Amino acid sequence: MSESSDILERLTADGELRMETHRSGPFTFRIGVDLEALAPLMDRVADAHERLRKVPVLPGVVNSLEREVLVSSVFGTNTIEGGTLTEEETARVLDADIDPARVRDEKERRVANIDAAYREAERRMKGRNLKLAPSHRIALTEAFFLDQHRLITEGLTHPDNVPGQYRDNPRDRLTRVGDADHGGVYTPPKCLDDIRTLMAAFLAWSASQPVLVLPPVIRAPLIHYYFERIHPFWDGNGRVGRVAEAAVMMGEGYQLSPFAMSNYYLGRLDEYFAVFRQAEQAEKKHDPHPNTPFVSFFLNGLLATVNRLHDRMNELLGDVLLQNMVTQMLHERKLNARQFTILQNLPSEGMTQRELRDAPWYQSLYLRFTDKTRDRDMGRLRELSLVSVDDRGRIACRRL
Repeated sequence: MSESSDILERLTADGELRMETHRSGPFTFRIGVDLEALAPLMDRVADAHERLRKVPVLPGVVNSLEREVLVSSVFGTNTIEGGTLTEEETARVLDADIDPARVRDEKERRVANIDAAYREAERRMKGRNLKLAPSHRIALTEAFFLDQHRLITEGLTHPDNVPGQYRDNPRDRLTRVGDADHGGVYTPPKCLDDIRTLMAAFLAWSASQPVLVLPPVIRAPLIHYYFERIHPFWDGNGRVGRVAEAAVMMGEGYQLSPFAMSNYYLGRLDEYFAVFRQAEQAEKKHDPHPNTPFVSFFLNGLLATVNRLHDRMNELLGDVLLQNMVTQMLHERKLNARQFTILQNLPSEGMTQRELRDAPWYQSLYLRFTDKTRDRDMGRLRELSLVSVDDRGRIACRRL
């Protein structure tokens, strides 16, 4: 009998798996979610995702949004774990598209490593090197977690961490997760033997039928939660757990939003850590649905993330359509070259009239023309409703 089969003999019909460890005490995996209470929120997430899916697809728009999501997601998950690069610096590292092994600066290596981990997760979710469960849903393997950890922590300085290997605490050293200001402190399993036992149980449990039949928006955060509870590595656990959560969602057809969740977590960091602790404490109090707080937090984050992506997709789509329209107007001589240049250079947030007149590009347009010509050009743009002036006197381009 295989180790997985032996473990699953202990699984109850409702998906509860209790494991004994040598030095860390009992550990129970359970679904532990009030699905009825969360059903309205799950419906809202499904509706939002369907709206996003129905937005007209233009390659340029999708590419722009994918890049924005990648940059903000890498920045978010890196910052949560102590990364210090700004979002702009993160974008420069990602745009360079350099093999992580060739990145010498450790701050930049952290970013390049996360990018490599994202790419590998996407590759696996597209059907290669996957272990398919009987239901044809994707079950994450131990190789997935070890490979993700190796990619995320390779080349980074840490006194104990070995990329792709579980930690093994000396008897006099405890691993502590969190702090008093972020929901309290949690002590995960202590030794390699216990970590191996619990990771084997975790993988068998997450691939079991009661878990696989769960909606992905429930299964993904549960996998994230229990992986973090085991905390099997010295470093990189948060980054690996968030990639695993995203991978489950991607494997079920969710696009863009899975990785974009990292930015939501970053914006609510205290709550992110607090709900871990809340769920753990609820389990100790024998709450029948101890994992509801973390899953609810995830669902609210997913809803906010999908709605934000929907709005941004519409903005980008509007920009493309507007660009096409004004280009056509230029060709039809409904706009002159100066007016077209103004539309191309006005920032999305607009400019005051003084800022516009002081802009070098604007001054160069009218070196040989009078103020009357300049005013006539702007008047024509306003007449065509291609620019507007708000109550603060800021001039901005029309948005579709």
